[in-house]
Amino acid sequence: MHDIEIAVVGEGLAGSIAALALARAGRKVALVAPNQPRRDERTTALMDQSIRFVDSLGIWDRIAPASAALSTMQILDGTSRLFRAPPAQFRAADVGLTAFGYNIPNKALLSVLSEAISGEANISRIEGSVERLDLSGDRPNLILANGETLTTDFVVGADGRNSRIREQAGIGLRRWSYPQTAVVLNFSHSQPHGNVSTEFHTETGPATQVPLPGMRSSLVWVVSPEEASRLLSLDTAGLSRAVETRLQSMLGKVTVEDGPESWPLSSLMAERFGKGRVALVGEAAHAFPPIGAQGLNLSLRDVMELADLLQTSGGQPIADDAGDRFNRKRRPDIMTRTAGVDLLNRSLLSDFLPVQVARAAGLHLLTSVGPLRNILMREGIEPGRSLRDLIGVLRHPFDRPKTG
Repeated sequence: MHDIEIAVVGEGLAGSIAALALARAGRKVALVAPNQPRRDERTTALMDQSIRFVDSLGIWDRIAPASAALSTMQILDGTSRLFRAPPAQFRAADVGLTAFGYNIPNKALLSVLSEAISGEANISRIEGSVERLDLSGDRPNLILANGETLTTDFVVGADGRNSRIREQAGIGLRRWSYPQTAVVLNFSHSQPHGNVSTEFHTETGPATQVPLPGMRSSLVWVVSPEEASRLLSLDTAGLSRAVETRLQSMLGKVTVEDGPESWPLSSLMAERFGKGRVALVGEAAHAFPPIGAQGLNLSLRDVMELADLLQTSGGQPIADDAGDRFNRKRRPDIMTRTAGVDLLNRSLLSDFLPVQVARAAGLHLLTSVGPLRNILMREGIEPGRSLRDLIGVLRHPFDRPKTG
C-alpha cells in the first residue's frame, strides 16, 4: 500500500463520491471503512450542479432510472398563525432548466457507487476502522483497529458527525441541537405528483414531500420529539391518515411504506474544514436540518473543490498546505448555507410576532418580484450562478436564454 496518495475515511455517500472523484482525478486512493451492513431508506435530492458532477463521474445513467425529476418546488404556509406567508412556487423552466434536480433513494446511490468503486483501478478498499491519526511525521499515518498502519500523502475525513479524523487532527467543533425530530418515510399515493415537491412550513418545522418515480413520494416531516414518538407508534393505516392530513390530501389517498424512521435534529460546524494534509467533507465538516435540499449538495461541493485542488495529470505531489487551501475555499459557502438554514428553521419555531411578519413578508416579496425569485432559484442550485448569469446577460444582452 506504499503508493497510496489519498486515504478517504468513511464509506457513506460523501466518502464514496469523494473516493471515486479523487481516483478519476488521477490519484491513488484508499477507501477505509469497516465492512458492515447498511440500511438506508432515506432519499436525497441532488440539485442540477450535483447531477452534472455525478454525470461527469460516469455513473448518472445507472442512477437515473431510480430517480424522479424536481420540476417545480413550492412552499405553503401550514401554520395557524396570525401572519401567514403566501404560497410561493418556483419552476425550473423559469431559469432555463427542465428540473432543479432529482430525488434519489439513498440505497440506489450507494449501490451504484459501490459497483463503480469496485471497478475503479485507482481505488483500494481497506476494511477496518481508524483508531488513530498520526500527523507528527512528513506524511500522515493511519493506525487501524487491527494494528496495521497506512501511510499516505493526504487524509480525507468523511466519517460522519462523530468523526475520528476531525478529533485526531485537533480540529474543534461547534454543535447545537433543536427541539425537533424528523420523521422520514416513503409512501404511495392515488394522485400523480406531477414532479412537484411541496414544503409545508409548520409551527414545528417543515414537512417536505419530494417525488419518487411513479405514484410514490418521500416525506421528511419535522415535529416535536413527542409527536415523532406518537406518529411512529401508529399502525400503517393510522400513520397513512396522518400523512394525508398533513399534506392536505393534495396527493389523494396515502399508503405509508414499511420502514419509517426518526432522526433528532441538530447542527454542527467544524472550526476549520482542513489543515495541513487533512480535509473534512460531508457531515464530518458540517450538518444541519433537512431544509431546502442543501445537505448532500453542500457535501458534493466539498468533493468538487477537493478534486479540483488535488487533481493531477502527471503525478504532481500533494502540497503540505492543501488542507489549509481547501479550508479557505470552502469556508464562505459552508458558513453561509449553515447560517441560512439555521435562521430559516428558527424562524419557523419562533412565536415572536415580528419574526413571523418578516418571514411572511420575505416570501411575499419572492412571489411578487420575478427577478429576485429567479436569483434565489439559481443560488439554491449553484452558489454564484446568478452572478455569472447576470454577467452573461450584460455581455450578450440580446441573446435569449435556452430552456430545456
